[in-house]
Amino acid sequence: MPETAHPDTAHPDTALDITGWTCPAPLRDRPRVVMGHGGGGALSAELVQHLFAPAFGGEVLAQLGDSAAVSLGGVRLAFSTDSYVVRPLFFPGGSIGDLAVNGTVNDLAMAGAQAAYLSCGFILEEGVEMSVVARVAEALGAAARAAGVEVATGDTKVVEAGHGDGVYVNTAGIGLIPDGVDLRPQRVVPGDVVIVSGEIGLHGVAILSVREGLEFGVDIESDCAALGGLVRTMLAVTPDLHVLRDPTRGGLAAALNEIAAASGTGVVIQEGRVPVPAAVQNACAILGLDPLYVANEGKLVAFVPREHADAVLDAMRAHPLGRHAAVIGEAVAAHPGLVVARTGLGGTRVVDLPIGEQLPRIC
Repeated sequence: MPETAHPDTAHPDTALDITGWTCPAPLRDRPRVVMGHGGGGALSAELVQHLFAPAFGGEVLAQLGDSAAVSLGGVRLAFSTDSYVVRPLFFPGGSIGDLAVNGTVNDLAMAGAQAAYLSCGFILEEGVEMSVVARVAEALGAAARAAGVEVATGDTKVVEAGHGDGVYVNTAGIGLIPDGVDLRPQRVVPGDVVIVSGEIGLHGVAILSVREGLEFGVDIESDCAALGGLVRTMLAVTPDLHVLRDPTRGGLAAALNEIAAASGTGVVIQEGRVPVPAAVQNACAILGLDPLYVANEGKLVAFVPREHADAVLDAMRAHPLGRHAAVIGEAVAAHPGLVVARTGLGGTRVVDLPIGEQLPRIC
């Protein structure tokens, strides 16, 4: 790395010269799939951009958003699909059934769409108890009703014992995008205000606590929730939001990096303004994790034009899922494609895209 462009000391408003940077381990030079390819970080991005996208082609796929915005029969639709492989199947605050609904509903909401219909595919391992499958199905149905979406079609497959992990679920969803709504990272401009809807890291730490049998002194529950209502509240203030993203795999850091890269702007966040609950902060400190990279399942990050930021923030805080919403930073013209955090000690650090996932099998 050039000595004159060290990211830990460069001022965030000064453009960084990254032309001389190199990666010591080329990420594409891997002959086999590793767990990090599913973690939502740099390996996932490489897999999509250099294997799947060239194989599939298409202008819609090239958007690489949480969901695809398509026009069909004169209406604009959001269309998304996701697969859920969380372990354990049931955790504090939710289950794989809740995730399978809320995750896809939220991907549609990030395009401004109200989810209307879901498909649901179950992949069951031979030998899994029917009572477990029933619990997952009941949780999925209850979550769909709570989100106001109908499971309209589905499929079931069974794999041999030892070739699965009990239950995997895939859901796909469609919803209408309202007129005047255009949410995509390419609309981000310097000066946009970055707002996060609440406390981060709860889902990842909740999974970790039950998976590894760890005790952190307090009960931590996943934030798993459907965000459609919160998004409608925000759009009622102004349809001119620039981009929304739910920071799931890879956490807030991955979401901000994806937006910065796609928009060609830099992002500066104030580390002390990011709402991290004490229980998550303490757990991460014990385990050597960074809360910015921990998965969430009921939060969003928004890039909002500065003139609308105060009104949008007030509306978010009046909604149950946004009462801890906070302004954490802004988009800047400097260091395009990079996310920089200003620390409490007055320094800065680059918040890079994670390689994989700090905790795999998270959603």
